[in-house]
Amino acid sequence: MEEFEEFDDFRDKQSTIGDDGSRVWVYPKKPKGTLYNYRKIVSLFLVAIFVILPFIKIKGDPLLLFNFLERKFIIFGVMFYPQDFHLFVLSMIAFIVFVVLFTVIFGRIFCGWICPQTIFMEFVYRQIEYWIEGNYSQQRKLDTSPLDFNKFWRKGSKHIIFYMISFISAHFFLAYIFGIDYVEDLILDGPKAHLAGFAGVIVFSAVHYFVFAKLREQVCIIICPYGRLQGVLLDRNSIVVSYDHKRGEPRGKYNPLEDREAKGKGDCVECGSCQAVCPTGIDIRNGTQLECINCTACIDACDSVMQRVKKPKGLIRYASERSIADKTKLKFNIRILFYSVVLSGLLILIAFLFSIRTEIESTILRQKGTMFQEYDSLHYSNIYSIQVINKTREALPVELKLDEPESGELKMVGDPLIVEKGQVGEAQFLVLIPKKDLKSSNTKVEFKVLSNGKEMDEIESTFVGPNSLDRK
Repeated sequence: MEEFEEFDDFRDKQSTIGDDGSRVWVYPKKPKGTLYNYRKIVSLFLVAIFVILPFIKIKGDPLLLFNFLERKFIIFGVMFYPQDFHLFVLSMIAFIVFVVLFTVIFGRIFCGWICPQTIFMEFVYRQIEYWIEGNYSQQRKLDTSPLDFNKFWRKGSKHIIFYMISFISAHFFLAYIFGIDYVEDLILDGPKAHLAGFAGVIVFSAVHYFVFAKLREQVCIIICPYGRLQGVLLDRNSIVVSYDHKRGEPRGKYNPLEDREAKGKGDCVECGSCQAVCPTGIDIRNGTQLECINCTACIDACDSVMQRVKKPKGLIRYASERSIADKTKLKFNIRILFYSVVLSGLLILIAFLFSIRTEIESTILRQKGTMFQEYDSLHYSNIYSIQVINKTREALPVELKLDEPESGELKMVGDPLIVEKGQVGEAQFLVLIPKKDLKSSNTKVEFKVLSNGKEMDEIESTFVGPNSLDRK
């Protein structure tokens, strides 16, 4: 029983927290191998996209914009306004369901390959650290050594570069919120002209620097909600980075002169390479753990050792717990089917709503607090107001046509209505209906909203007239 408790002790505490509650700093060995090279290519590609996208515009507007303050969003060229909030919410729900479904099947592969935290940490900041301070053993030695000139200039230059990268990154993040034009004005005009924007850059730079210089893997372990959710999303069928305990146990040091099978030893030679390269400081041989981000560094390290000892690769690999224990393949279970059906339904609903989304959104209301007026001896009139939201990228001239009743007449009040892109336009107009055509105190009227001769919307309202006694 004592032996089992000792083996399972890793589940009682985090690998980066000591027995006294203090932070245990992780010094991961720089990984190398096939999967690491693939991750490097993916990371460079994503960083390039992050830098380039703010400069891409469609008809003067950014390709992506997430202006939460002004509630204006542009996603791959499609503009969203507060009136489209339902589409944005549904899209976010669909994305969450997709993440859940993806996690159920493939575990935390997103964290190891695509997550911005991992990409910036492992392929930007960590690389600078290796370059200035050396490998993991040199970094540990430098941290424990007394402060001298060598330590001062290495630590100082590293943190200066860290903050410079954070400062530059803050400008790009700001470009995704307000647009690259605003960032260019901020740089050219100086802090005095844009105090709020400059303050935002300073605060974000400080947070960004603190995350990657100090917090690091604690973000994945403690702060990230997705990391906390994986415990309830993963099951025995989820494909994660796994240690093949059937093949690796019992472990034993490598001796080229002995027959490991005859000695009853597994393929694991207890070299510790998998633990040395782990950026969260865990031992993957203990099984799936909260701290594991599926970065595959341990796979490359183990494969390298297996090659040297002339054993097959894959002692640590992408696999499910069930496939290792039972030698079976992934099965399409009920939970995967349920998430797939929900996701498909959401995508169909979103596609339908996008298909019926109009270029303008218009509202026509009868003027509040007004009754019918006797326009002349033959007509009664009502006054209405129209509000038009222009969701296109160009100014739209708006015209109104009274479609029903045919005997009615529409007269605009003031200048013709022209709505600029992304703006809200308002106007007032009169509707005249012959007295002889009014059969009740409420008559249905239909309007068509036109722009450059093209029908943009159709709206119904009511025309208020005198009741039957008044007409008599």
